[in-house]
Amino acid sequence: MRGAGIAALGAPVGILDLDEPAELGPDEVLIEVRAAGVGNWDELVRTGSWQVGGPPPMALGVEAGGRILAVGGGVSGLAVGNEVLAHPLPLRRNGTWAARIVAPAATVAPKPADVAFETAAAFPVPALTALQTLEALSVERGEVVLVNGAGGVTGGLLVQLAALNGAEVVATAGPPSASRVLGYGAREVFDYRDPEWPERAGRLGVAAAANAARGGAAIALRAVADGGRLATITGDPPASERGVAIANVYVRPDGGQLTRLADLLAAGRLTVEIARVLPLASAAEALAVAASGHAHGAVVLSLA
Repeated sequence: MRGAGIAALGAPVGILDLDEPAELGPDEVLIEVRAAGVGNWDELVRTGSWQVGGPPPMALGVEAGGRILAVGGGVSGLAVGNEVLAHPLPLRRNGTWAARIVAPAATVAPKPADVAFETAAAFPVPALTALQTLEALSVERGEVVLVNGAGGVTGGLLVQLAALNGAEVVATAGPPSASRVLGYGAREVFDYRDPEWPERAGRLGVAAAANAARGGAAIALRAVADGGRLATITGDPPASERGVAIANVYVRPDGGQLTRLADLLAAGRLTVEIARVLPLASAAEALAVAASGHAHGAVVLSLA
């Protein structure tokens, strides 16, 4: 089976000849991968900082869109031929940058018919991360919520979901992304390069902040009101001060949540910008683009 990944931890990404998936467990499904998402989190897997499968040689990738080829004996609600999307952790061995992947059925959601495989592939990790971050913040209708790093895929979904939940959203982004973030539902967008943005945002009464900017959690904390909340998805939680509650969020697979999010995507209430679609043979380039932080949208590998 053809895939893209690593021969050893820390090795460059290349094309691999992989073993076919093993026999399915009763709670698993076999998916023919049509497209797979690429994110900076895949660089963490490549270097061994995030252990999700393996051991190498192994395909990378932790999100995908595809079609079910087989189902385990204990699976209900999913059938051969269904089009699906998934964040299929824990990986049996190989990730989603491969022709076929075994996924726990509980991590799989139906793909809406009008959603392209490329969009479905780029959606699970950022969408689940955004939803779970807002859950950690217990965002309430009418609260002022700051999203730091709203120009990225996850940050953009944080803005959209917070706005859908009735929050008053303010955000940071670069000038090229500002109009897009306003379109997502932010009422004001601050230039993250302005050293005074935390104080300017803080004057709006920020009750909760979601940090999606690498190294930006401590800066975002400055904008949060005393007794507020901050959640970061970048693994850099600052020490609490002024009674601000701090949460360090790591995405977890959840097929039920993903189904609800995919319904919002199909209804046009959520959107994901696709920046690049590359063939599997260009997986190393795709990872470099995604890890750079300058993709201005999601990066996807096409396996169709």
